[in-house]
Amino acid sequence: MEKLNGIKRPHVVIIGAGFGGVKAAKAFAGKAVDVTIIDRNNYHLFQPLLYQVSTAVLSEEEIAYPIRAFFRKHKNVDFFLGDVVDFDLEAKTVITDQGAVSYDYLIVAAGATTNYFGMESVEKNSFAMKTLADSVKIRNHILNIFEQADKETDAAKRKELLTFVCVGGGPTGVEEAGALSELIYSVMQQEYHNMDFSEVDIKLIEATDRVLPMMPETLRDETVNVLRSKKVDVRLSTQVMDYDGRKLSFKGGEVVPTQTVIWAAGVKAVPVVAKLGAETDRAGRVIVRKTLQVPGHAEVYAIGDSAHFLQDERPLATIAPVATQQAAVCVKNILHSMEGREMEFFEYHDVGSMATIGCGDAVMFKGIMKSKGFIAWAAWMVVHLMRLAGAHTNMIVIMKWLWNFFSGTRLGRIITQN
Repeated sequence: MEKLNGIKRPHVVIIGAGFGGVKAAKAFAGKAVDVTIIDRNNYHLFQPLLYQVSTAVLSEEEIAYPIRAFFRKHKNVDFFLGDVVDFDLEAKTVITDQGAVSYDYLIVAAGATTNYFGMESVEKNSFAMKTLADSVKIRNHILNIFEQADKETDAAKRKELLTFVCVGGGPTGVEEAGALSELIYSVMQQEYHNMDFSEVDIKLIEATDRVLPMMPETLRDETVNVLRSKKVDVRLSTQVMDYDGRKLSFKGGEVVPTQTVIWAAGVKAVPVVAKLGAETDRAGRVIVRKTLQVPGHAEVYAIGDSAHFLQDERPLATIAPVATQQAAVCVKNILHSMEGREMEFFEYHDVGSMATIGCGDAVMFKGIMKSKGFIAWAAWMVVHLMRLAGAHTNMIVIMKWLWNFFSGTRLGRIITQN
């Protein structure tokens, strides 16, 4: 580590290069500290657009950005490629599969993984939507399914192939179902000349009685109506019980034959967060103090999907704005700690909610403001372009979005594995 006036500078280690981790590292860039970001991947992933890779709207490189590229002008920020497996909090050390990394301050922003709520068969046989590899796997699977269905002569087997189920009525499930419908009915239907597309069945399954719970009722109803107009069978108050890879079983006894179940029904903290030894909630998130510190270890902070933070007697949602706002306060508190100043309490400021239902259609809500349709979709585009990394990526993405809007073309339909 660099020394300032002969004294070693404080070393901040950030676990995870998601929204919170990158935001924190950027806030430290140029400061009198040394920062190391640890991540198992060498890129920052824009997770809200994973569904667009899975449905061939965008390509992988358009929603991922090299971590080192963020900090090419900031020599005090370094990157360590490795998978965190444990902590030695007494020795102030992070243990990875590539060796140990010591710290003076630690920020745990390790992100989340898919929550299957203990259903091992569902975990084994369904498709997750949390990583770049997940989205590519779904895309390859869907494209392969249509090639198989085009040759299948048995009506029952063909119906099984052409039944697609998205589980989870949050933004990811809604966006995946809408984009999948457009891929199938606007693109595939024009190209598979011998296939009867009335056999296609797209379902969105939600265990509660509502989709997009963060939205007001009028926008939730609008979302369901738009999805149904896109030939998506929206099932509310429907609970998944089992899935063996061929048959999806619901509470109540109904069984749906399908080879495609995309699971977007919940998230939980990555398992290594539990190695901190602090109290966690049911989703494995560390219950942090108002300063975002981990109880018992003043030099350790948890933010984003790794942290359980109560506000207005409810835990904050696992969304990017929470992570980035927490990152900013976390950095301030670490700098305050170095200077012996008083810590700040974190308070989340709601920036609103939005979700796309399809190309040119979205819902948006903030305070008393509600919007739907094209205007909401245009706002959604602007917000997501602002959050994407790099001007080059922005140009390519907006060109693809506009091209898709006007022509319906999706050129990302390349099978990269069988």
